[in-house]
Amino acid sequence: MKAPFKAAPMLFVFGLLILTLGISLTIRAGLGASPFDALLVGLSHSVGLTVGSWEVLIAILLCLCNALLSRQRPELLGLATAFVTGLGIDAWLLIMNRLVEPSLFLSKLACFGLGLVVIGLGTAVYLHARFAPSPLDRLTLLMRTLTGLNLFYTRTILYVIFLMAAFLFRGPIGVGTLLTVGLGGLILNYFMPLITKMLDRQTSAQAEKPFT
Repeated sequence: MKAPFKAAPMLFVFGLLILTLGISLTIRAGLGASPFDALLVGLSHSVGLTVGSWEVLIAILLCLCNALLSRQRPELLGLATAFVTGLGIDAWLLIMNRLVEPSLFLSKLACFGLGLVVIGLGTAVYLHARFAPSPLDRLTLLMRTLTGLNLFYTRTILYVIFLMAAFLFRGPIGVGTLLTVGLGGLILNYFMPLITKMLDRQTSAQAEKPFT
C-alpha cells in the first residue's frame, strides 16, 4: 500500500513566503514596485497601517467584487492567500529594515533583480500547490470569462487600474514597475515547468514509500 502525499498546504505557505520575500526585496530596492504592490505601499504611507494590512483589506474588497461578478458566495478560502501574503510582507520588511538598505543604483538594481527572480520562484511554488487562488487571480479569470479577452489583456487592464490608484496615493512607481510588468511573466514562465517537474518527481517519490 502506498502512502498518499498531502503537501499542498505546506507548498502553499512555503511558496507564499518565498513570494513575499521577493516582493519585500523589490520594495526595499527603491526603484518602483509592481502596480499592485505600489498601491499597497502608497496606501501605507498616505493613509496608515502596514503594507501587509492593506494586502488583506484590498483582498477582502476583491473577494466581494468577485462574488458580485460571479453571483456566488464570497470565496473566503482565497483570503487565506492574502492573509499569509500580508503577514509575510510585513515580517520580511521588518527583518530587512536595517539589513537591506541599497544606496547605489547598481546595488538597488541587483536587489530588485533578485527580488523579481524570487517572486517568480515563489509564485511557481504557490501556484503548483493549487490550494487557494488569490482574489486578484480569481478576478483576472472572471474578467476573462465576462469580456472574452485573454489573460494577458485582462491582467493588463487590472495593472492599469492599480497603477492609476498607486499614482493617486503616491506609491513607488518607477523603472522597477516597468520591469515587473515586462519581465514578471517571462520569469514565471521559466520557473513554472521547472518547479512542476521537480515537485511532481518529489510527489512520486513520496507516494512510492510504503507505510512503516
